[in-house]
Parts: sequence; structure tokens; C-alpha cells
Amino acid sequence: MYLSKHSAQGQISRTGRRTIFCILLAASSLLAAGCGVRYDMQDQPRYEVYRESDFFDDHSSSRDYPEGTVARGLLKGDKAFYTGKIDNPNPNAPVESTVNAQGNTIVTTFPNMIDEFPIPVTKELIDRGQERYNIYCIVCHGATGNGDGMIVRRGFPAPPTYHDDRLRNAPVGHFFDVMTNGFGKMNSYAAQVQPADRWAIVAYIRALQISQNPDEISKMNANPAANTAAPKGTPAATPGGGH
Repeated sequence: MYLSKHSAQGQISRTGRRTIFCILLAASSLLAAGCGVRYDMQDQPRYEVYRESDFFDDHSSSRDYPEGTVARGLLKGDKAFYTGKIDNPNPNAPVESTVNAQGNTIVTTFPNMIDEFPIPVTKELIDRGQERYNIYCIVCHGATGNGDGMIVRRGFPAPPTYHDDRLRNAPVGHFFDVMTNGFGKMNSYAAQVQPADRWAIVAYIRALQISQNPDEISKMNANPAANTAAPKGTPAATPGGGH
């Protein structure tokens, strides 16, 4: 009786070992097959970014889009909204400049830039502009636009104040263009700020310019109707808006 029981237990044990061996063998086969596919894919012939190519005539492996093609949803047909410039701008338009007391060349005219906002200027837009300004601009340009932001106080070059006549009279397209393409020591913020938010920031800059111009505020308080006759590209004052 003892031998029979012992023999049965041994048979079960052998069967269990075979089962485990088969499972491990199948898992190893699947793992090996998976690794083989991954190995082939990651080592297939390909160009690394910016690597020179012997196949194309210009020796560049990075190819441009075919001429005239536009990705779906990226037509950007509204040139004023997406560039801040007029239709068919003249790249050879003369630009006037002057030299300030520090010897820096200051551009005084802004050809090809639009004078009017391409979207309605509302309190909501200005509020959005204030929020974006406080995130991206205040560190350099300061809370009121005087160019005295925190990093300027710590030794970085100061940007020009928004409150001199040159920038008070600058078209709105200029501010949008600077945010889009950069200007002087300022880099482009196109990757960080979407076009609609750039226009919101421009609207808030205009509001800042009004807030720091006592003559403009006095005229608005004396004649509320003047809000509708503000200079081109200037948003009407918003009562109680704190701008």
C-alpha cells in the first residue's frame, strides 16, 4: 500500500514538472520572438535627425513639405490675425530709426503692421491678456510695463518702457510681431503663446498704456464718448476693470 501511494505521488510530481517546463518554454519562445521584432525595428536603416544624405541632391535627409501644400487645419489664411501684418507686405519698405542716449538704435516706424485689432476687444480678452502677461511678460516688462521686471532688477537688460511716445503710437501689429518673431534681445514666444493669446496680451498692453497716461485718462473721464474714439488699436476703457 505504501509503495502504491508513493508511486502515485511521484507520478503527479513528474506531471507537474513537465507542465511547468512547457509553460516556461512557451514563455521563453514568446519573449525571444518579441525581442527579435523589437531588435529588427530599432536597428532598421534610417536617417538620424539632420544627418547628411547621399540620396537627395541637396544632401539633406530632412525634407521640406512639397511647395503649395498645407497641413489640414493650418492654412492660416487670416494674415492679419496670424502675423499682425497687412496683406502683401512690402519687405523693402523703409524703416526710420533714431539713436537713444545710451547709443542704441531705436526703430521709430513700423511699416506693414496693422493698426486695428483683427478680433473684438472685450473685457474678457483684456482679462485673458492680463493673465498671460503675468505669466510670460511681467518678469521683464514689469507690472505696469515700465521695463522693471524682477529679472531686470537682478541684472538682466531692461526692455523699453511701453509708455514712451514711440510705443504708445506703435501699431498693434508691432507688439504681436515681436511676440511672434522676437525683437532685439527678446526671443520668440510663438511656441509658448498661441495667436489668440498674443492678441489678448496686446490688448492688455494697450490698457496698461492708457492706465499710465494721465492725459488719456483725463480725456476719457471728461468725455466718456471718447472711449469710442480712442486712437487706432486702443481698446476702450473698461469701468471697474482695474486696467
